[in-house]
Amino acid sequence: MGFNCGIVGLPNVGKSTLFNALTQSQAAEAANFPFTTIEPNVGRVAVPDDRLDAIGDIVKPQRVVPTQLEFVDIAGLVKGASKGEGLGNQFLGQIREVDAICHVLRCFDEGGVAHVTGAPDPVGDADTVTTELMLADMESLSRRSEALAKKIRGGDKAAVELKLAEQALSLLEEGKPARLLEASADDAKVFKGLGLLTAKPVLYVLNVDEDSAADGNDLSAKAAAMAEAEGAGAVVISARIEDEVAQLSDPGERVEFLETLGLAETGLDRVIAAGTRLLDLITYFTANEKEAHAWTLPSGATALDAAGQIHTDFARGFICAETIFYDDFVGLGGEQAAKDAGKMRQEGRDYKIRDGDVLLFRFNV
Repeated sequence: MGFNCGIVGLPNVGKSTLFNALTQSQAAEAANFPFTTIEPNVGRVAVPDDRLDAIGDIVKPQRVVPTQLEFVDIAGLVKGASKGEGLGNQFLGQIREVDAICHVLRCFDEGGVAHVTGAPDPVGDADTVTTELMLADMESLSRRSEALAKKIRGGDKAAVELKLAEQALSLLEEGKPARLLEASADDAKVFKGLGLLTAKPVLYVLNVDEDSAADGNDLSAKAAAMAEAEGAGAVVISARIEDEVAQLSDPGERVEFLETLGLAETGLDRVIAAGTRLLDLITYFTANEKEAHAWTLPSGATALDAAGQIHTDFARGFICAETIFYDDFVGLGGEQAAKDAGKMRQEGRDYKIRDGDVLLFRFNV
């Protein structure tokens, strides 16, 4: 699958509780003291998609395989992490490896759960973590810029990298994250190669008390306003409630439990959906009598990319992708009916996959 979100935040904001609920496991020990999580925990979660269920109802395959999103539970950052405070350097390295950041902010006040600064302050907490990431990026860019300046020759590729490094550094010095840099399509890969922590997309998860799970509270409202001002996403959840829901194996019991709390769906479903949007992912489907499968790729991916994701032979011997729009597949009742109605198309390797496409690859090796 290859797409993951790193769960970050200060100690004791609910990161490990959220991770446990997301993965419906107790792989991460949730305890009331900093640095419980010393090595990153990794878990994959199914992405709910009613379209896959509808395709499965038509095809009636032996099994249905949803697409998945990976979450990495990273231990709590503290002020000074960029200088090695706490377990800073190790944690910053772990953040560098993920595709996006799921930043948990504590929006509840509970005397039994210690807060590293004394009292919950989600906006201040966000600033603490963001500042450490920005400082780490500034140090990295300063070193890189010096090295690149020595390499530059006329038309040298290093010139492009140096230009982007200097633009990103300028943003950071203004107190703005590197993700606000507008790189051209040609420069985007070079910019990504800089490996900047603040270039990663961010989703703020606003962890509230149980009584505030439906509508949020004053703390989450302030955090949501901050996220909106940054152009970042925000989801209100109660990690404790989500952990309780995860322990219920019966779907009916889950629905009933959520209804008693005034919730139409779990916060985790919203986090997963927001994480998918955050990574700008699209989903396509393959379906036959053996398996109905959902697959995820970045927006803009081609038919050749999709073929290679399933099997290298599909890409190596690519002939075409027989393609049906989801609405046609379901509305007409499946592949043969769509083909008879002239709704199946043969697309080449450069075809840009659309979200919801149902694909059958023809190849020869």
